[in-house]
Amino acid sequence: MKLNVVAVVLPLSIALGVMSARADDQELLLGQAVALTGTLASFDVPVFEGERIAIDEINAAGGIGGKVKIREIVKDTRSEAAPTAVMAQELVDEKVNILIAPCDADPSFAAAPIATAAQIPMFSSCGSSPGLSLIGGDFVFINYPADNVQAAVAAQYAYQQGYRAAYVLYSPDTQYTTMPLYFAEAFKSLGGSVVAESTYQLGQQDFSAEVTKIKSLNPAPDVIYTSAYEPDFPSFLRQLRGTGINTPVIGSDGIDTPTTFSLGAVGEGLVFTTAGHPVPGSEMEKFMAKYQTRYGHPSQTIYNAVGYDLIKVIEAAVIANGLKTDGVGLRDAIANLENVQGATAKITYKGAHGVPIRPGFLIRVKDGKREFLGSVLPDPSLIPKPRLQ
Repeated sequence: MKLNVVAVVLPLSIALGVMSARADDQELLLGQAVALTGTLASFDVPVFEGERIAIDEINAAGGIGGKVKIREIVKDTRSEAAPTAVMAQELVDEKVNILIAPCDADPSFAAAPIATAAQIPMFSSCGSSPGLSLIGGDFVFINYPADNVQAAVAAQYAYQQGYRAAYVLYSPDTQYTTMPLYFAEAFKSLGGSVVAESTYQLGQQDFSAEVTKIKSLNPAPDVIYTSAYEPDFPSFLRQLRGTGINTPVIGSDGIDTPTTFSLGAVGEGLVFTTAGHPVPGSEMEKFMAKYQTRYGHPSQTIYNAVGYDLIKVIEAAVIANGLKTDGVGLRDAIANLENVQGATAKITYKGAHGVPIRPGFLIRVKDGKREFLGSVLPDPSLIPKPRLQ
């Protein structure tokens, strides 16, 4: 996740919630109840940019399978749960074929029952809580490496580095910021221990109590894990390093941001999990070139590519459903997809109960740049079961 808002000028037709299409076109009507304003816009707008590239490619080729054009209705949820539910219902009433909810589990939870009641498949644009399917049922899918998968990847990496004693910092305020609880479970299953844990509140800027606690621990932790993101994470890291604590820190995709790479010595050596990396010759590298051509500047976040992934998954589902756009058929098609090639990775939903089977990527900050450490698809036995906080 990232909190520096990406400026995007939306076409007037999109901003008004419509895109033009001939009345006789065979089409997939895509309903987007997403955050174009507010804090979540920093996530949803980059996803939206990536979607635009894939949708335009598909429509320029005649549509999905050369026949089914994609048309959108887009509504701004303002990054709040209550408007998300309202917008989701409005889109259901407009007979959309697929619903896309915001890049966060909490507002997506508000939309999930509405989509399921209408038997319309719903994706959270980049929300990563595996608990979404527990609430929404089998019409609800996520489009991102799940929290429990990222945590298992991080725990496996930590254990392989020889770390055996961990400190975890989490916030109960959102599903995403409880990811360290998954890390603790996976780390313990490998043979590690959690020497202490602390909680914080979203927006907290003073971490002196937490840092003091870490400094006083005996035995001292040899690794710190958190899924905190901006503005909380930079504050925590600066205060941690400012007291001379050099314990390695592992984070999650929430810090895959330009801010992280501008922290200088404070951020050096930081490791985090994310959804992809432009390895030479990869589909991700090709996507980055497409993005540069389309928008005139390099992509600054993984969420652009994740948006492209989402449309490729939808395209594959429509093809698997015989180019039909009925809700139950699309739900079944998505649930049985295997090895769909996205920008970031190959993506499988078969047998995964709405959560994509896809690798997590490990990145280390080195000299203010990304150092790719590898991609990992952890053994299923290491991945903690989905839960709600």
